[in-house]
Amino acid sequence: MSDYKTHLADVEFILNQVLHAPQRIAELPVFQEVDAELMHQVLDEAGKFVDDQIAPLNQSGDKVGAQFQAGHVTLPPGFKSSYQAFWQAGWASLSTAIEEGGQGLPAVLDSVLYEWLSAANHGWTMAPGLLHGAYECIKHHASDTLQAEFLAKVGTGEWLATMCLTEPHAGSDLGLVRTKATPLLEAHRHGDHLLNGTKIFISGGEHDLTDNIVHLVLARLPDAPPGPKGLSLFLVPKFYADGERSAVHCDRIEEKMGLHASPTCVMRFEDAQGWLVGEAGKGLNAMFIMMNAARLHVALQGVGLLDAAWQKADAYARERRQMRAPKSAGSPPDFIIEHPAIQRILDTQRAWVDGARVLAYETGLALDEAHHHPQAAKRESAQRWCALITPILKSALTEQGFKGASDCLQVFGGHGYVREWGIEQNVRDARIAMIYEGTNEIQAIDLLMRKVLSDQGNALNALIDALSAPLRSDHAGEARVLQLFATWREVTQSALQTQALADGAVRLNWIAGDYLRLAALALLAWAWQRIEQAAKAGAAEYGPRWHAPQRALHDWVLPEFQMRAEMIERFLQTDTVSV
Repeated sequence: MSDYKTHLADVEFILNQVLHAPQRIAELPVFQEVDAELMHQVLDEAGKFVDDQIAPLNQSGDKVGAQFQAGHVTLPPGFKSSYQAFWQAGWASLSTAIEEGGQGLPAVLDSVLYEWLSAANHGWTMAPGLLHGAYECIKHHASDTLQAEFLAKVGTGEWLATMCLTEPHAGSDLGLVRTKATPLLEAHRHGDHLLNGTKIFISGGEHDLTDNIVHLVLARLPDAPPGPKGLSLFLVPKFYADGERSAVHCDRIEEKMGLHASPTCVMRFEDAQGWLVGEAGKGLNAMFIMMNAARLHVALQGVGLLDAAWQKADAYARERRQMRAPKSAGSPPDFIIEHPAIQRILDTQRAWVDGARVLAYETGLALDEAHHHPQAAKRESAQRWCALITPILKSALTEQGFKGASDCLQVFGGHGYVREWGIEQNVRDARIAMIYEGTNEIQAIDLLMRKVLSDQGNALNALIDALSAPLRSDHAGEARVLQLFATWREVTQSALQTQALADGAVRLNWIAGDYLRLAALALLAWAWQRIEQAAKAGAAEYGPRWHAPQRALHDWVLPEFQMRAEMIERFLQTDTVSV
């Protein structure tokens, strides 16, 4: 099995030629020293680090897995040394503020880095995957005292962090959280509350990668009301400043289908002393900063894992001979890359990877613009993009990451089902991304009910208006995208009309997943229209690379759009809907 390899040329084409990232970043005063040359240097070095130090640990990490013994967790050989090299070289703090020990670089570069890391070694990447969300949560909600002790350590990656939400009886329904936080009657050097409860599915809850682990924990104060509004956020470290260990215990790690190298922990808080973060009863609001950051990272996992699977399948198809291909003039057997069935699989996944990168990197740029653009209108537009697009990317890209990896396994035939070739690991590892950080079904409901319909579709229409403005109806490719956008609006209008019915909410929940998929396909078409324009306008070497996946997009991907639209309209118009 060959290791995953980063391909900077493809990424830079999308960043520079499709999205014009250097010019857009130049509009942000905080990044005045960041230009195309600097971006190239950073990504070139990032690619070398991923290729040389992270990718080679993937298969061995999967085989050895995280090891649990008497409350302690040891990660596979090479993981600790590579992680120490990672944070000490500044990769964990690429977009962290300079005053907090970071590099102060644009978030879009972080997006590329984490896509590559996930593709090279998903299990390893789970460790630093929550750092940026934890850093932002502490920065915006923790007291000055807590920031002084924890912000730079988390921001640089010297200490890793967890997000302790889920409990055995409460999966995604956080309103059912029972973990208790009892105020201490007297101030204590180790915190102002005692936490008691059990959290499950905690990625990296215990490990040997760093000297300390910072747990961000949702819990309920004694007088808190039931439901989500009664939740507060607390910080409990593994070790306090004086070296004393907190009363946080790892009771076990889960035996999982995939991600064997990443410990998924059951964590028990037993009179664990910690500090309130932000306001009492506002814990979920504070935690959403971390959750939204995680959702974008999970979307990037989908892109990276699909690219990794495609690389394996493409390489195999170019060296494996089987039967005579149609139109073959030579003697059998031919390389299986010559068979149309294999070409269709590979080109279709390439279409998703390329289009997904446009959307994901655009979101990285939007994060930079939302935080730093000097014009309020630009900040508002960027924030609107992030709010609407994040659930779409998390759901659609992780679904394709799994299903596309399964299709790539098909290229190997029987060899794909054995561990030797590594493609089965991609399938196993990719499956979880559809579940964690809010299941894909939850993302769909969030998109339709909270992001689109809550303001009568105004934010969505503003987004579509902005994307449609440069497109010309007299250009065939652009006209197709405009038609998809028009249908998207029509379906949204039908959803708005359904919302007013007595059983409207029930009907809309039934079709939320179809609506999200329809939205993703429309955006994918828009992304590929941008690629097509850039490829035609760019240097000659860019053109041929993009032709086959572009054709696959139109032949095998986008026809699903009309099917989803018809399914939604037909369902919303039925006389009765079972509850």
